[in-house]
Amino acid sequence: MAIVTIIGSGMMGSALAFPARENGHEVRLVGTHLDREIISTSIATGRHPKFTKDFPAGVKYYQIEDVDAAIAGADMIIGGVSSFGVEWFGDVILPKIPDGMPVLTVTKGLMDMADGTLICYPDYWQKKLDALGKNVPLNAVGGPCTSYELVAHDQTEVAFCGKDMAILEKLRAIMETDYYHISLSTDVIGIESAVALKNGYALGIALTVGLNQKVFGIDSELHFNSQAAIFGQSVKEMAKLLAFQKAGTLENLSVGLGDLYVTVYGGRTRLVGILLGRGLNIDEAKAELNGVTLESLVVAERVARAVRISADAGVLKLEDFPLLLHIDDILTKKAAVELPWNDFRFVKA
Repeated sequence: MAIVTIIGSGMMGSALAFPARENGHEVRLVGTHLDREIISTSIATGRHPKFTKDFPAGVKYYQIEDVDAAIAGADMIIGGVSSFGVEWFGDVILPKIPDGMPVLTVTKGLMDMADGTLICYPDYWQKKLDALGKNVPLNAVGGPCTSYELVAHDQTEVAFCGKDMAILEKLRAIMETDYYHISLSTDVIGIESAVALKNGYALGIALTVGLNQKVFGIDSELHFNSQAAIFGQSVKEMAKLLAFQKAGTLENLSVGLGDLYVTVYGGRTRLVGILLGRGLNIDEAKAELNGVTLESLVVAERVARAVRISADAGVLKLEDFPLLLHIDDILTKKAAVELPWNDFRFVKA
């Protein structure tokens, strides 16, 4: 039996308590300073307030003040914070983790550097670890997985990535079940880039749903031609961006596109995209979704900024990313949603 400590009791971090505990491991779920109500509710009811199914019996719950006790003796740490908690996790939690104890993060995203390069969160955290002189193996999980469907035991295929295959195999042995299937990759920047890039493009596809609702009515039937067209353009642009990241493999692209598919059909990114397509500006859409965390907007803006800088340096071409740049204009300049259909065309002799 292993000890699995999950730090961050948001939906995805908490969902991973299910396969870990069902495999017979001790699971310690720790709330951040923002998760007090979640942990209190879980203690009182045995259920996460956003789930419709109880946690497996035996999950242990901790408030943030008890995080040291929750880490002590663990075989692995699962980082369950959102993108907005990346700095906090690096500054507060990583220094507490003993050398050699592997971390598996569920946080998807990229950070853009001043020169236009994009780094993933494990690379960002590695710099902090290097400064501390610590040796904490950093790993990440990516792929098409919504938390509530993992809790429901829907068949799920993800990828764990990290630098050490032996550690990845250990993590898979702890976490894999008959419904949670895990591929392994040492291409960290590839997997992490793929699952982060899909965020802005999922929003772009959702724009078409809102545009059609604007024309045909909110209760009109779904139209799939426009969604499929934007999906196709998303594939082209994501492939170019993965090549820019020197990670343009079929495996990475497939993980990203699977994640794109599931994000289009559910979640917060779909909601904000629909609202923007209906004609709301980004401030109005955020107000409509009062309090909903929108990590996808941050990622889209960062990637677009990196593309513009790299295009100025002659590394990329702006004309290769018309969808991403229009999404960025919608988010940062409150531009009207007018998808540049003619810019998506190609001629193949």
